[in-house]
Amino acid sequence: MKIYKNVSPRDWGPLLDRPNLEIKEIEPQVQAVLDAVKTRRDEALYAYTRQFDGVELSSLKVSPEEMAAGQTLDESLKAAIIQARANITAFHQAQAEQVVVVETMPGVQCWRRSVPIEKVGLYAPAGSAPLFSTVLMLGIPAMLAGCRQIVLCSPPGKDGKIHPAILFAAALVGIDQVFKVGGIQAIAAMAYGSESIPRVDKIFGPGNQYVTTAKQLVNRQGVAIDMPAGPSEVLILADSTADPGFVAADLLAQAEHGPDSQCILVSTCEPLVESVYQEVSRQLASTSRRETAEKALQNCRLVFLADLRLALDFTNAYAPEHLIIMTADPLADGLEIRNAGSVFLGAMAPVSVGDYASGTNHTLPTNGGAVAYSGVSLDSFVKKITFQNLSAEGLRTIGPIVTTMARAEHLTAHSDAVSIRLDSINAQ
Repeated sequence: MKIYKNVSPRDWGPLLDRPNLEIKEIEPQVQAVLDAVKTRRDEALYAYTRQFDGVELSSLKVSPEEMAAGQTLDESLKAAIIQARANITAFHQAQAEQVVVVETMPGVQCWRRSVPIEKVGLYAPAGSAPLFSTVLMLGIPAMLAGCRQIVLCSPPGKDGKIHPAILFAAALVGIDQVFKVGGIQAIAAMAYGSESIPRVDKIFGPGNQYVTTAKQLVNRQGVAIDMPAGPSEVLILADSTADPGFVAADLLAQAEHGPDSQCILVSTCEPLVESVYQEVSRQLASTSRRETAEKALQNCRLVFLADLRLALDFTNAYAPEHLIIMTADPLADGLEIRNAGSVFLGAMAPVSVGDYASGTNHTLPTNGGAVAYSGVSLDSFVKKITFQNLSAEGLRTIGPIVTTMARAEHLTAHSDAVSIRLDSINAQ
């Protein structure tokens, strides 16, 4: 960890930087896998599963009998997942928009309707840990949106099976098309389709740099994706009221995601920065993923800025995926936030609650993407289609406006499409 004190805004550049993703270097390798799956389909999927996962499969799809393995989960974990589903469902259900018909002029009605994306593909990583929470975060809004086909891909373990927690979560939200495919080849299968795996219209889910690169490459070829993504990150904005133990715990929670995780503290209290430095070192000793966390902490930045306004400006400039505000008035300070994926207000709101069960979605923009992108929501699984309905009187009212504008743009056919109708109305 490195401590920075009262750095001038003109020198913030290096403090706001993220690690360079080595996408260009791995693009040829990723493209080769994509091309192979596109042409050889299932044959390539089996081959890459042998090569990358060390597993010989007889079938890619999880059978109903295999799905039943999810019920072997510990009862307390099952209960926790069930409650998380209820919370996530409640929050996302409230995002549904009612159709509102607006009469812009007499006889001219306009409205917008949300229509589900028909086929979506979800990816749940399971490398260092099975991310069953991602199945909830993606599967629940997909179901609520009414997507007709939901495909879930997740890599198999060395036993050739998908972790029971992922299977339980999938069954809980109603996903029955689950496939034992991971990495680049999973993205390729959902993008192009194979004998076993249906092609989808939009792909969701986190992953390593290979998965991220694969998503970006298929996106260039016309397959929609949820958002650009990079390593997970947290920024903590804290003042003298913050508990250094809480701050250190939140930094470590982020650090254990992976060696490239980004952990930032911005504080208006210099003694707090020093205390957090010591507390992180103390808590690190008992962290189960210590080696991973240690690597991430090498890039951890503890920033002291004496002025709260400057600290808020720094926060907005960084545009963190996760933002924790531990200040004397977190609600007021939260109103100053313009760029963040998800905000956690106060000392009792660690990122962990949003990661699992508060109800908000944990699939969020990273790498500064929060300046323009939102996290996954119900809207991510629908298209907004606009409608307009005109009566004869409505066209008579708006028609001259349209013909005048069309002629000014030298688009006479546009004008004629209105005029021919007006002539018909006037002839009656």
